[in-house]
Amino acid sequence: MKYKLEWKYKLKGKEPVSFTSDWLEGDHALSTGEALESSGKAIDISFADEIGTSWSIKEMKKLLSEIEEEPHNLTVFFDGGFERESNQAGLGAIVYYQQGKKKYRLRANQLVEALDTNNEAEYAALYFALNLLEELDVHHLPCDFKGDSQVVLKQLEGEWPCYEETLNRWLDRIEEKMKKLGLHPRYIPIERKLNKEADKLATQALQGKSIYSKMQIL
Repeated sequence: MKYKLEWKYKLKGKEPVSFTSDWLEGDHALSTGEALESSGKAIDISFADEIGTSWSIKEMKKLLSEIEEEPHNLTVFFDGGFERESNQAGLGAIVYYQQGKKKYRLRANQLVEALDTNNEAEYAALYFALNLLEELDVHHLPCDFKGDSQVVLKQLEGEWPCYEETLNRWLDRIEEKMKKLGLHPRYIPIERKLNKEADKLATQALQGKSIYSKMQIL
């Protein structure tokens, strides 16, 4: 989660001037706010997060201490591969997140049956990624979802209509899960070459190779 620092600068004999910072990491925003407060020249110091909630300095300190050990700063890559001959799909997902001062990567895949199209496999892959987030106890946070299927991402954003009943059912399931977890998604289409890791996981699932690994990264 990132935050914007907002404050007013006191000018002798004049109206205070309002300022807003760039988006900052939580610790950076808090230390800057504390420095402004100690200067004695800033008033009405507050912090706005990415989902529109406002925090005072005291509330910000408590918030950061509470989320320190919870997964945050989330980015999810997903991909689905479909075999028409077998009606099987391979699902791949990678979750990058921070917990405390450490960063982690979770990689997982799954083989599923009785799907009909590649688009359905893509939806299933995103739903699979949401289940991974639920297992990590992720809740009430913004999350970036990156994939190479513009159809799926644009339909999830509501920019493109979805006329297929099967895909609409996946849309409903995903939206219900998002609501349950309190997530604030950002859907980011990427080129296929930038989604190779998720694609490989999906292919490995179709090959019968089950993968689930979590590791700390630099």
